[in-house]
Amino acid sequence: MKVLVTGGAGYIGAHIVLDLINADHEVVILDDMSRGAEENIHTQAQFILGSTLDENKVKEVLSGGVEAVVHLAAFKAAGESMIDPEKYSTNNISGTLCLLNAMAATEVKTIVFSSTAAVYGYPEYLPMDEDHPTEPINFYGYTKLAIEQYLQWYGQLKGIKFAALRYFNAAGYDGDSRVLGLEKNPANLLPIVMEVASEQKQRFELFGDDYKTPDGTGIRDYIHVTDLASAHLLALDYLQSHHCLTVNLAAGESHSVLDVVKMAKTVTNRDIPYKVVDRRPGDPAELVATSKFAQETLGWKPKHSTLEEILLSMWKVYQHHFVKEPEVLA
Repeated sequence: MKVLVTGGAGYIGAHIVLDLINADHEVVILDDMSRGAEENIHTQAQFILGSTLDENKVKEVLSGGVEAVVHLAAFKAAGESMIDPEKYSTNNISGTLCLLNAMAATEVKTIVFSSTAAVYGYPEYLPMDEDHPTEPINFYGYTKLAIEQYLQWYGQLKGIKFAALRYFNAAGYDGDSRVLGLEKNPANLLPIVMEVASEQKQRFELFGDDYKTPDGTGIRDYIHVTDLASAHLLALDYLQSHHCLTVNLAAGESHSVLDVVKMAKTVTNRDIPYKVVDRRPGDPAELVATSKFAQETLGWKPKHSTLEEILLSMWKVYQHHFVKEPEVLA
């Protein structure tokens, strides 16, 4: 199958491209490189520099025999989205609409969409499942929910089959170090902890230690990016005989910020200094999900999402970039 991956030079996109190529799919990457890294561009993929906002360019790409789309091109910093909603409206929503219009025009009928747990907002119960109310508490989450709703309408009106994959906290790197590009200006905890371990930062800010959790710090559900990537391939297969799908992708494991710090110290054999600061507005105490539905529909199950394996895979990549004499890891 010939698959277009928008945002395929990004952190998650590069892992999906890798799996697609390993599964003998033909891959085209469309990326404007605002978040992508050149070293993430797979040598066996066709790379096109461009944006989903350029509808004519997208039509041209799709007209080249593309049979399905994996759509990851989006901005994702929740805090920034509350300050600059115009940027997120344009890139995330308008960019997706250009893509969907181009798909309708070229009769490409299959899309796997990178959604997010941010569509849910504050948890009303845990673990969160796909029936949980969707009430985003940041504009980024709203853009992803709006896109899910557009997908439903385009599915009804244009026959486009879609899978919306709601990621929880994606982290980790390919275990064989075939993807080495670092995220630009990461806002998530684990890459920031790796920046501290590799001495790119002196310390990190721990946002609140007074939550009603066992150690007072926020709890999250981390999913290895390799497990995420495998779900996209399963979703493409699923859509060959089904019309639509919306599923959580999570490990179903609870890890606090201090759990991450403790494991990072063990993995890196380095201190991880931090400073406790005030809570961030909109940060729930705990976010943990169930992926039972993904297991039932796709036969998907996370295989690499222990916190130790995630951090080990990340430390190898950060050593590659920043540590002059990398330690030998067992």
